[in-house]
Amino acid sequence: MARKGTRKTVAKTPDIRTVAALAKVSIATVSRTINGSPAVSDRLSKRVWQAIQQLNYFPNTQARGLVSGRSRILGIIVENITNPFFPELIQSFEEIAVAHGYEILVSSSNSDPAVLTNCVRRMLERKVEGVAVLTFGEEEPVMDQLVHHDVPMVLAEFRLDDPKASTILLDYTTGIHAAVKHLADLGHTKIAYLAGPHKLHSAMTRENDFRTAMEAAGLVIEQQWVVECNHTLKGGVAGFGKLRALASQPTAVLCSNDMTAIGVLRAAYMEGLHVPQDLSVVGLDDIDFAEFTLPPLTTIRLSRSELARAAFEALRQQAEETESGKIQREFLVSTSLVVRGSTGKPKA
Repeated sequence: MARKGTRKTVAKTPDIRTVAALAKVSIATVSRTINGSPAVSDRLSKRVWQAIQQLNYFPNTQARGLVSGRSRILGIIVENITNPFFPELIQSFEEIAVAHGYEILVSSSNSDPAVLTNCVRRMLERKVEGVAVLTFGEEEPVMDQLVHHDVPMVLAEFRLDDPKASTILLDYTTGIHAAVKHLADLGHTKIAYLAGPHKLHSAMTRENDFRTAMEAAGLVIEQQWVVECNHTLKGGVAGFGKLRALASQPTAVLCSNDMTAIGVLRAAYMEGLHVPQDLSVVGLDDIDFAEFTLPPLTTIRLSRSELARAAFEALRQQAEETESGKIQREFLVSTSLVVRGSTGKPKA
């Protein structure tokens, strides 16, 4: 005998008319509220959003974009998604953007100019309202693309003479000088530096700041102790290997980023060295992993939240145009030293 089936009633997906009926307003008022129109009073706006939440209604963002002429999408391009610094940066950028009613489109260049070009192409196709190019030295291949399409952009440490371009300046000087002074106060005079790739202007800026900090502390730079390597764990291992091959050894190593420094911690452990008894190590970035290494890493903090906030604000000003018409073209992000367990006095 065949069983009788029971048919469940499926609730109809709410639309803008359903929202208008529940809020007891016109469809036009709902549309204006969703699009952030100042013509809607706070009282009506609150009523509409309460109805939207109650009905679990999801506005059609693409349709909104067609009506308003704005995509409300911001792009962010980073250098290498495998470096924890960049996911942490993206997370902060997204939180700020979403809180202001924007969506984000994320791409990673992986240090490949061809990939970087494709990243920008995807963003142009999605009609982004601005792009944060935070590749720290690899932005030149795509700047012409963005300028040609009149897309606002913000660059890290790179000034571009274009009204649609803003710059985030990173104050490495304060943090690096504090790190060198910290090592000098502990009694270190033999300080090595593992530099980032010289093709990155950010790496060259950090190295120059290290040199001026050593001079300010009255310390001599041993040129063979300044070693270029890439900003990865393997780069730190390789760079430390070059230092260990030298006849004279430093008592402290300052690194161009935290990934390099963590690589040094690993290499030192494999060599049977104890940190900080045999060697002091300092990083730069203060990624979340830094306080969980053994020992916890002394590092120069570069705030991802400050960097993300500066990047978003630069693009927001360009997209929304301030009432005064004045757009801030430069933003400064500071650095500071965070002392943990990887630095100590050198052996007597």
